[in-house]
Amino acid sequence: MKNFTSFADAGDYKALLQQALEIKANPFGYQEVGRNKTVGLIFFNPSLRTRLSSVKAAYNLGAQVWVLNAGTDSWTLETVDGAVMDGSTQEHIKEAIAVMSQYCDVLGVRTFPTLTDREADYGEVFFNKIISYATVPVISLESATLHPLQSFADLLTVAETKRTERVKVVLTWAPHVRALPQCVPNSFCDWFTDIDWVDLVITHPEGYELDPIFTRGARIEYDQHKALAGADFVQAKNWSSYHDYGQVLSTDPNWMLTPAHMAGTNDARFLHCLPVRRNVEVSDAVLDSPNSLIIQQAGNRTFAMQTVLHELLK
Repeated sequence: MKNFTSFADAGDYKALLQQALEIKANPFGYQEVGRNKTVGLIFFNPSLRTRLSSVKAAYNLGAQVWVLNAGTDSWTLETVDGAVMDGSTQEHIKEAIAVMSQYCDVLGVRTFPTLTDREADYGEVFFNKIISYATVPVISLESATLHPLQSFADLLTVAETKRTERVKVVLTWAPHVRALPQCVPNSFCDWFTDIDWVDLVITHPEGYELDPIFTRGARIEYDQHKALAGADFVQAKNWSSYHDYGQVLSTDPNWMLTPAHMAGTNDARFLHCLPVRRNVEVSDAVLDSPNSLIIQQAGNRTFAMQTVLHELLK
C-alpha cells in the first residue's frame, strides 16, 4: 500500500479486514509501528468522526499527530496552477503540501466536491494535485468522490455482526434538506460490490443513479420496499444527483426510513455514516432501536484508520 484513496488500494481486502479485527482486539499491541513517527492531518472541510478517530488511531499506534484546518489555522491556500497570486490567497498549495510532507511520515487529507463541476470533481483534480505534491504516503479522509475509511469501517461493522455466511446489504437513498455529495454512497458501492459474501442492492428514486463505475454488479431497485425485502443490513444515506450534477430532484418524505420499512427486512441491522438528520433521513425509532449499529460503526472508524496507518507506516 503506497496511498489509501479507494478500495483498489486495499489490495487483499480479506487480509486487511483480518488485520483490522486483530488490531481492534489489541489496539495498543502495535505501537512499535508508530513509535517516533508523525501523522499529519489537513482538513479543507469540517469533520467530527474522521478527525477524532484519526487522532485516536495515531495515538493507539504510538505515533504523534498534528491537525491543520486549511485557511483558518494556515495561510489561505491557492489551488490553481499558474495563478497570479495578487488576491486573497497567500500561499500556493504546491509549496504547502511539500512543506507539510517534511513534518510528517504520512499525510491524511480531507477535501470536498464543488457539486458544480462534475468533470473536475470526478477527475479528482484537487486531490490528485495534493498526491503529486506530497513526498509521503497520502490517506484520503474523504475526497470529491470517495470516502474509503468510512466504507472500511462499514465493512468491519458488517463482518463482525453478520449472522449468516452470506448477507444481503441494501443501500437506500434518504431525503435531506440540502444537496449532499455522492462520496459516501460511491465508496460504499466501491467496497461492497467486490465483497464475495455480499449481495448488494441499491435503491433510490429515479434520477439518483450513481456513476455506474461504482455500482457495477449491484442490483438497482426503484421500489424501496421491494429492495428492503429480506435485507440483513440497511445503510441509509442521502446524495444529490450525479447526472443532473449536484441537484436535488426529490425530497419525498416517504423515503425516510421508518420501522414500517424495516419490517420487511430479515430483522436487519441498521447503518448510517453520521451525522444524520433525525426524522428527515431516518426516524428516531430506527436510529434508537436495538438493531441500530451507528455507534459501533462510528467506533470502528478508529480501527479502520489504525489499520491503514499500520500498513503505511510498517
